[in-house]
Amino acid sequence: MPSHILVAYGSKNGSTREIAGWIVDALNSAGCEAVAEPAADVRTPAPYDAVVLGGALYAGCWHRDTARFARRHTPVLRDRPVWLFSSGPLDSSASEREIPPVRQVRRMAERLGARGHITFGGKLDADAEGWMARRIVAAGQGGDHRDPDSVASWATGIARELRRTSLTS
Repeated sequence: MPSHILVAYGSKNGSTREIAGWIVDALNSAGCEAVAEPAADVRTPAPYDAVVLGGALYAGCWHRDTARFARRHTPVLRDRPVWLFSSGPLDSSASEREIPPVRQVRRMAERLGARGHITFGGKLDADAEGWMARRIVAAGQGGDHRDPDSVASWATGIARELRRTSLTS
């Protein structure tokens, strides 16, 4: 099993950062050595054996730090197992059904040869930054729609796949 897994993320208000932390906790519990880092702070993913890359969705686009990370490091990412996640729906839809990646993320998944993508529910609190975020909360559409158990289950599946592929390599 790969020993070092990077979970890089882009998050404006901290919700996606928390999801990245849940992923790290699940991977570490499954016997991996995972760390979470803001995508903007990672100089290179080269030291890592696998990468999980995630970003918050805003108006149908991934957080800019996540998108920049993926574009900047495409050659390195194509040479290792990569999984993608998005966070954002401010309703229960992500818990009820599989939500396909938005066009930008779908294209990035194809470019990177990603092994999978999942969309998790989002979270938007009253203290969220940005005019639009405050309007959404004021309209009663905020709240926490994340499912930690779903996140942990997905991450545990990644650990199983890595274990399986390392045994056959």
